Amino acid sequence: MNVLDSKIPTGPLAEKWTKHKNEIDLVNPANKRNINVIIVGTGLAGASSAATLAELGYNVKTFCYQDSPRRAHSIAAQGGINASKNYQGDGDSDYRLFYDTIKGGDYRSREANVYRLAEVSGNIIDQCVAQGVPFAREYGGLLDNRSFGGVLVSRTFYAKGQTGQQLLLGAYGAMNRQIQRGKIKSYTRHEMLDLVLIDGKARGIIARDLVSGEIERHAAHAVVLATGGYGNVFYLSTMAMGCNVTAAWRAHRRGAFFANPCFTQIHPTCIPVSGDHQSKLTLMSESLRNDGRIWVPKRLEDAQNIREGKLKPTELKEEDRDYFLERRYPAFGNLVPRDVASRAAKERCDAGFGVNKTGEAVYLDFASAIERYGKEKALTSGIKNSDKNTITRLGEEIVAAKYGNLFQMYEKIVDENPYKTPMMIYPAVHYTMGGLWVDYNLQTTIPGCYSAGEANFSDHGANRLGASALMQGLADGYFVLPYTIGDYLSDDIQTGPISTDSPEFEAVENGINERIDRLMSGSGKHPVDYYHKKLGKIMWNKCGMSRNAEDLKSAIAEITALRKDFWENVKIPGSKEGMNTELEKAGRVADFLELGELFAKDALQRNESCGGHFREEYQTPEGEALRDDENYKYVAAWEYKGEPKNAVLHKEELIYENIEVKTRSYK
Repeated sequence: MNVLDSKIPTGPLAEKWTKHKNEIDLVNPANKRNINVIIVGTGLAGASSAATLAELGYNVKTFCYQDSPRRAHSIAAQGGINASKNYQGDGDSDYRLFYDTIKGGDYRSREANVYRLAEVSGNIIDQCVAQGVPFAREYGGLLDNRSFGGVLVSRTFYAKGQTGQQLLLGAYGAMNRQIQRGKIKSYTRHEMLDLVLIDGKARGIIARDLVSGEIERHAAHAVVLATGGYGNVFYLSTMAMGCNVTAAWRAHRRGAFFANPCFTQIHPTCIPVSGDHQSKLTLMSESLRNDGRIWVPKRLEDAQNIREGKLKPTELKEEDRDYFLERRYPAFGNLVPRDVASRAAKERCDAGFGVNKTGEAVYLDFASAIERYGKEKALTSGIKNSDKNTITRLGEEIVAAKYGNLFQMYEKIVDENPYKTPMMIYPAVHYTMGGLWVDYNLQTTIPGCYSAGEANFSDHGANRLGASALMQGLADGYFVLPYTIGDYLSDDIQTGPISTDSPEFEAVENGINERIDRLMSGSGKHPVDYYHKKLGKIMWNKCGMSRNAEDLKSAIAEITALRKDFWENVKIPGSKEGMNTELEKAGRVADFLELGELFAKDALQRNESCGGHFREEYQTPEGEALRDDENYKYVAAWEYKGEPKNAVLHKEELIYENIEVKTRSYK
């Protein structure tokens, strides 16, 4: 018998969520005052969950390792947030957003969850506008939209290139109001180190104060994990350097199944790696692909001359450029989904057409957009027979208004003016579609433990469409979890306060102290970053943009050996008392070393290519992903059994009743 119960409501797809809300149990407002909820993570999912639950009357504790809740990595999101409000009148609808998201995820996500996401998406925009989020507006005053990859409509709402920051400030403001009211207790510079279960239910966490080093016990009637993704298992990624998997992995070790760990997104529009001492990568928003055209030289000798500095890209004639996405995918052009664009760029660079010194970069060129916008602005300004310089100046002003902070960021990092010289970009690890398995209520396989936003697996399948991460995080926090967690907590109204003096809290705290002592007792041969970098190279080279069985088996063996060496020889200076950033890193890398092995194991068992999971053995003659719907149309949910090699696979079969499952094509 399958142990996974997704709790998907019965009935027509468009009515499931409404029906479910009408049928689940509620908590009396007076009783909510007696119920405590812990929320770990204060990004969009965590902050919106905390603000909403506190507004409803629950007592909330929030935890983040940053010095402020608003420092969560959600601020790094640039390009926008999707919603099916059809402001452009171009035929958008809840169903079309649902369909695009299922298709973009290569038919590996759950129908009911994705439709609910589309259904509540419009409410998110109204909520954020009410909070004062400064979305861009068009001439008539309505909110403006732009398009992102994988869709044929404009449904992405944005605030220049800093949408994530503005949305998080809105959620943070709502959260601050509840802090002032005393309904939220905010614990900053605290890291969750383990989950505490009492009678099989999540009843609290053990956290470390990262300033004092003190180990603390915190109890609650339910725990929500909203701690983001695990892309830093690759070391180099677009994620903030502090992003980690520890909270989710601790829950996994306590019994929460981990789903689809191999589903990792490679973003096509990142600033290329510049050297061996680099610690992270920088994203250039996908919104740039609205106006930027991606190309490489048509001739190998031109690519070679550009790499050697003998030829400038602006000197290459139009007919000598290969706009390879427009050539291969004429219907979508430069706005194909991220996995498709990333593999296409890698293929061109592997063939020798890369344009930077390492040969791992393609161009993102705005010359055409600047000229187009310039001509339009000249006409609308009454300037007739305008010269090239005037057109360029006017066009650059329009582009700067839309993308200025992104161009400024690129110039600061690369020291080239992207208005005059095409940007160089290359794919990089960006987002993780895998995460803790949750049911329709966002509850993990541990009763009372919930997971929201990127920390869970639920909505994006094998590949996330651009601008859908912010949509999911806020949908979960504002409009889903506040309903569904009440269904569980309705049974806790007579439970009373949860004591932290129980044997369960004592045992978990003792286990944490033993683990810290073990970390501190390494021989001191290598620092923590030595192991993280080694793990990252294994992951990128053998579990990255393309995978094969031989490399994955090799990766598993190498990670196992690296983990053994880590525990024996890691060097952690200082002591466990007080602030110790190396100890923080060591605990996170220890968890990455386990996750990395499960990641490779998951990729090895999935003998197909789908979305961001590209197995070289399974591809079409044109080099596109080749799915196996007969054998692999399921969610792979892994149960912890002592070590990653012993993890047990459970399958949630995916059933599509409202769409036709077919080969994904963007041509």
